Amino acid sequence: MPRLFGTDGVRGLANGELLTPEFAVGVCASAARTLSTGTDRRPVAVVGRDPRASGEMLEAAVVAGLTSAGADAIRVGVLPTPGVAHLVAQTGADLGVMISASHNPMPDNGIKLFTAGGQKLPDDVEDEIERAFTGPPAPRPTGAAIGRVWDAPDATSVYVGHLLEAAGLGQELSLAGLTVVVDCANGAASLAAPEAYRQAGAEVVALHADPDGLNINDGVGSTHLGPLQAAVVEHGADLGIAHDGDADRCLAVDANGDVVDGDRIMAVLAVAMRDAGELAHDTLVATVMSNLGLHLAMRDAGITLDTTKVGDRYVLERLREGGFSLGGEQSGHVVLPGHATTGDGLLTALRLMARVAQTRTPLAELASIVTVLPQVLENVSVADKDAVADSTEVAEAVAKAEAELGETGRVLLRPSGTEQLVRVMVEAPTEDIARGVADRLAAVVASAS
Repeated sequence: MPRLFGTDGVRGLANGELLTPEFAVGVCASAARTLSTGTDRRPVAVVGRDPRASGEMLEAAVVAGLTSAGADAIRVGVLPTPGVAHLVAQTGADLGVMISASHNPMPDNGIKLFTAGGQKLPDDVEDEIERAFTGPPAPRPTGAAIGRVWDAPDATSVYVGHLLEAAGLGQELSLAGLTVVVDCANGAASLAAPEAYRQAGAEVVALHADPDGLNINDGVGSTHLGPLQAAVVEHGADLGIAHDGDADRCLAVDANGDVVDGDRIMAVLAVAMRDAGELAHDTLVATVMSNLGLHLAMRDAGITLDTTKVGDRYVLERLREGGFSLGGEQSGHVVLPGHATTGDGLLTALRLMARVAQTRTPLAELASIVTVLPQVLENVSVADKDAVADSTEVAEAVAKAEAELGETGRVLLRPSGTEQLVRVMVEAPTEDIARGVADRLAAVVASAS
């Protein structure tokens, strides 16, 4: 049986082969037993979801699984993933469950688990939960030992209050005078994001903030920026913010309708935090997929760019290991570990808007610190991805390409984490140069298979 947990919990077609109510009951009961081992009190779990129709079904199953293992469940309803993580920490709960498939289309859903403090589970704990799930049935509590269920109707207001404090917004600094269009992707941020930005002082135009259970991520949100770009220009807004289905990501659009991606957002925040003395060790953590333009901009700003493998879990690990205060991905998944245990799209947006308000500088000008180099990515199907990626023939071709590009470009060649593919990424001063180098490398990779 393949490993249950992927890079971000369990995800799949809701009510399909894997992600059934029966599965949700079993895996959440196993998680409650595993994560409460060694405690002498009844464990407590926080349960949230995005607005997908299947989330209603899975929420019932998750709560049933938790309470059947003797855990109390606090239902917070529709709330962004980082809001659930925050409430796990704020309530002192033993675990958290977020029911969401993030930016995936509506038929999918997922179960994401957090341990005490709102932290993502390490691999060994996920493995322990999986062993409990697939092993012999565990004894079940009865009578008064069965878990109880409470609702938290104030969950959104508690989370919004936390966001405003973490973004440093209040009487001394507000977003008054800024007009922002926010695309909520008909997802988990549909209530919280407009409310947070209004409370921060901005004039808010809410876009796609009317979820019906079926329209989440449907041609909108951070994976479909066209509607937001058009709305920003139409309303003459200062900027636009796009979230994904569970709002752990944030992309932006400047007043001209141009996209400001995660690399540029991180650059703006890194400089702002350095100026405020908040950027620990003057270091930003990003993955190897961040554009060379970010590397050059940070070098010129006197900020160290520490790179990790692709995946937010590796960014989180490096942030903890190095005691750093800012990290993220080009996709807009940005982590501020001093205020959040996972990527928080709303906190990222508030911090970005606060910088615009504080400096009285348009977002386009702030984001111009990064000159994005053209980037070409090719996926090459091979028989043995690791053998091909490590071959002498491929290594020599990469070295030759790197020498050709020098400091004006970059080559990244890596095996896929999930498929028999070798990914070839090339950045260069022009698209034609990047395409030419990528095509040559892809041909070498294909011949080495």
